[in-house]
Amino acid sequence: MFNFKKSLPFLKDLFISKQVKVSTKIISLLLIIGYAVFPFDIIPDFLVVLGIFDDLTVASLILQQMIKMAPDSLKREHGLIQTDED
Repeated sequence: MFNFKKSLPFLKDLFISKQVKVSTKIISLLLIIGYAVFPFDIIPDFLVVLGIFDDLTVASLILQQMIKMAPDSLKREHGLIQTDED
């Protein structure tokens, strides 16, 4: 989950796929924008290592929510759920 670079293709496909409902795209976008505009810091960022950890935790939770809302076909395509062949 901490490798966000691998999540970029999933996020791109989430927003451009016709399989994903428009409402899911809007909710996902609002989650991202909401955190960018109103970052919730449990630990202030001036405590470098710990401050960054809480940001990564919140970003991971947002990504997990986006994955939950995505259709199974998109999750399978990006290896986010097990298939019967695995």
